Order: sequence, then C-alpha cells, then structure tokens
Amino acid sequence: MAIAKAERLMNLALCLLGTRRPLSKRELRGSIEAYMEAGTDDSFNRMFERDKDDLRELGLVIETVEALDGEIGYLARRDSNRLPPVSLDAEEAAALGLAAKVWQQARLAGAASGALQKLRAAGMPEAGDPYEGQHSAIEPRIPVHEAAFEPLMLACRDRRPVTFDYRKSNAVRPQQRQVEPWALECWRGQWYLAGFDRERGAERVFRLSRITGKVKSRAGKYTADVPDVVTVRETVASWAGETADRSARIRLRQGAGYPLRARATAVRDAGGGWDELEIPYGHGLDAWLVEFGPDVMVLEPADLRADVVDRLRAVAKG
Repeated sequence: MAIAKAERLMNLALCLLGTRRPLSKRELRGSIEAYMEAGTDDSFNRMFERDKDDLRELGLVIETVEALDGEIGYLARRDSNRLPPVSLDAEEAAALGLAAKVWQQARLAGAASGALQKLRAAGMPEAGDPYEGQHSAIEPRIPVHEAAFEPLMLACRDRRPVTFDYRKSNAVRPQQRQVEPWALECWRGQWYLAGFDRERGAERVFRLSRITGKVKSRAGKYTADVPDVVTVRETVASWAGETADRSARIRLRQGAGYPLRARATAVRDAGGGWDELEIPYGHGLDAWLVEFGPDVMVLEPADLRADVVDRLRAVAKG
C-alpha cells in the first residue's frame, strides 16, 4: 500500500530534526519506510529530492554537510527551526480568533482550530468574542459549497496543473480546460479561480459553480510565470458590467434575488409584489438572470430580454 506524501514528509522531517549528526541518503533510505519501497535508486533519488525541496518550501531549514569520507549528509538543526516566543496582545488574539471562524465550512477548519490551540498553549491571551451576543445576526464565515473548491485550493498551494470540464455562460455544453491555477477569491458570494489556460495561452478566470465533474491533478511544472498580483475581482467586475456605463432594467419579485438587489443602482416598488431595479449590464448578465427563474422579468434593453428568453426556452426543451 502506497504511503501518503504527507506521512512521508513528516517522517523525513522528524529524522532530520531528531538526528545529532548529518544523515546520508543511504541512512535515510534505510530509516523511512516509503523510501525502502521506492524501488530503484533513481526512483528514490527523485523522491528524496522532491521531498527535500517541499520541506524547504514549507520553511524547514535543511543543511547539507560534506563528511570526511566525501559523502553528503543532511540535518535540520533545532535551533535553526525554532520559532521565537509568541507575543500577542488582546486585539491581535481577537483578530486571529475571528479569522479562524471564517473557515469553519472549509478544509482549513481543522488546521485553524489546531493552530489556535497551539497558540493558546504557548501563552496567547484568551480574547473575548467580538460578536458575542450577535451570533443570530452576524456570523463571520466564508461559504464554500462547490466541490471544486478543495482540490483547486490544494492545487493553488502546491502549484499543480489541473483539468476540469467548464461550462461558459453562453455555452450549452461544457468543455475541458487545462489550467495552471494561481489563486481563489470570493466575490459577491461566488468563488472564482484565476489561472493560466494552456490551450488559450492566456490568463483566464473561472467561476467555480460552472465547473462540472471532478477536478483532476496533472503532473508537470507550470509553463507560465505566476504574477505577483492576481486581479480576480477586477476581471469579474468587468464581466458583470460594473465598470461599464450601460444598465439594465428588470422586475424582481419582492423577497427574492438578494444578490441582484446588492448590485442594483436604483430600486422602486412596482406594485403587485414586484420591485423594479436598475443594474449594471455587462457580459454574462443574461445567464445570471436565468438562474433566478420566474422571480425575474427583463424590461430592457431588448437584446438582453431576448437572450434571457432564448435561454429559458432552451432549458424548457432540455
């Protein structure tokens, strides 16, 4: 049975931190079960070099020492890998506690809770809950409902290319995309992925709710440089028309469509249980309006109304 990479990295880190003298590759291979099962020397060497680089990227300081016999040894000195004492005031502790609550619905929930416990054991002050008594009204969480979020988050972290089927707003069927993921960002309640689309040879932004099927990891390195700043929100805003002067006029059933109300530049009571809204009009608005079904009626412009009607007819036929 193959040993998980996380377990292999942990075993290597413990060996390097626990030794009093540099350990050679030969000694490490004889001490770590996953390396014993590596097969050929080439397979072991590749695995070890990748693991060593991964540990260094995670922050472990690994020294390379040449012994008297010319053999190379490795160790991680505890004094080089010891963090300074944690010193946080009450306000900083409160901010960390609030940040940990944000990820209660995602994979980071366990890591965030564990980190808080370690910080408190190290002397971090117990901070009062800034939202105490208001939980029924305010709950600091980031909603994560898309199945694609977790594998994409890990791919962004590990810099691994991925493939997935993606349905564009103006497409009937999804198409496979090969992407080098850069960053995930939440904007107006929706999660988006920014990355390099290999087939199109350019940066693209993908809405996670339009990813169908599983996200699959691919071997190999990135072919494009990851930019220092990834402008996810600006790109999505331009799609939604929030940077444009053009607007649309719609009727929205009262008590429904809160994301649309959040974008509205004007709202008035139209009577009969309906409100009339003006919202920025840009690329993809027709597909978004269709998602609200019978709660939305497009008044103008005429081309937007026609697009929405066409989409609803296609759904009815399907």
